[in-house]
Amino acid sequence: MNHALTEKYRRASQESLDQLILDNVPFVARILSTMDFTITDPDERENLHSAGILGLVKAANQYDPSRGVSFRTFAYPAIRGAIVDELRALQPVSQMVLKHIGMVRRVYESLEPPVTPEQLAEHSGLKLKQVIDCLEALRFIKPDDWNDLSDVVHDSWRHNVDSPEHALEMAELNELVASEIESLGEQERMVVTMYHRDELNMPEIGEVLGLSVPRISRIMATALFRIKEAIRCKTM
Repeated sequence: MNHALTEKYRRASQESLDQLILDNVPFVARILSTMDFTITDPDERENLHSAGILGLVKAANQYDPSRGVSFRTFAYPAIRGAIVDELRALQPVSQMVLKHIGMVRRVYESLEPPVTPEQLAEHSGLKLKQVIDCLEALRFIKPDDWNDLSDVVHDSWRHNVDSPEHALEMAELNELVASEIESLGEQERMVVTMYHRDELNMPEIGEVLGLSVPRISRIMATALFRIKEAIRCKTM
């Protein structure tokens, strides 16, 4: 290949890469809307968004479409991980919350599923709000524990090429999740539905319900925990 053709190919590849990044900038904002639960400073929010963009660029440079996985499926961990790292730097978890998380983990491992936040509070000696704060913090300390569930609840985020067997499993899991969402309390059901079905972000949900963003985040963490536990119990 001569120099002119090489340069033309390089420019075309760069343009394709740039377009892939530009097309997915809204995806970064979508992920961020689930995570900046106590960020009110515009500069800090911009830092989180910038971190997510860096994660997007990294994923775009590493993406190989020949593997049969959609770009958003591939990019999601890199984007979310970059935002989580920045969020941890902006809002480190306190030693007290870490201590409470340890207490909640020990109680959780001793109980039969499905475990509820109320049971965790009862057996740990913590207040329910403290337990919920722990569940919320765990979404950022160990985000991988929550990613798959979030993707199942809002399965439009995943478009990878699956085997028929996997597609059937996902359909069954989606049906199970939908059933568990319906069994939630009214407020939890409304928050999950508005976020995943109606695609409102947490500030918008807070405005609809007349609740603060931190409160919406705690409700979301509790609802996802209840769904996760119900599924764990039924699939054991």
